[in-house]
Amino acid sequence: MKTAVIYYSFEGNSALVAQTIKAAINSDVYEIKITDTKKRTGIAKFVWGCVQVLTKKKPDLLPLTVDINAYDLLILGTPVWAGAPAPAIFSFLDKTKITGKKIALYCSHGGGKGKVFDKFRALLPGNTFAGEIDFFNPAENKDTAELNKKIGEWLTTINN
Repeated sequence: MKTAVIYYSFEGNSALVAQTIKAAINSDVYEIKITDTKKRTGIAKFVWGCVQVLTKKKPDLLPLTVDINAYDLLILGTPVWAGAPAPAIFSFLDKTKITGKKIALYCSHGGGKGKVFDKFRALLPGNTFAGEIDFFNPAENKDTAELNKKIGEWLTTINN
């Protein structure tokens, strides 16, 4: 099964998951990047992120060329922002129509997944969902064996 992992990562957590999936199943990986490269830290990061989500901001993205139709399975990943996918995901899905695909979803978070998967699925009508999984700050957890195991077990369930 030809698989693409498409993700947005703000602090490296979703990127780590994407690279771990790639290593496990030799998938193609595509990173969604926004044009705004300003570094935000501390409370400014949280305020900026919440405003982005609450105002339904769709940030401008750097070009990303991926032929969705070339893949049997799409694994989409996002950090959780105010209980929702990151705004970059909204921008990507607004520009990239995905229908009739088998999709698996993952998120990374520092406190909880909220309703991220409900909101994610609502952005992708007309698709079949193979599974979803969340990760608590995977880049901060130094136990890569545990991350590999969790991802490996999840990949087994979504490839059936």
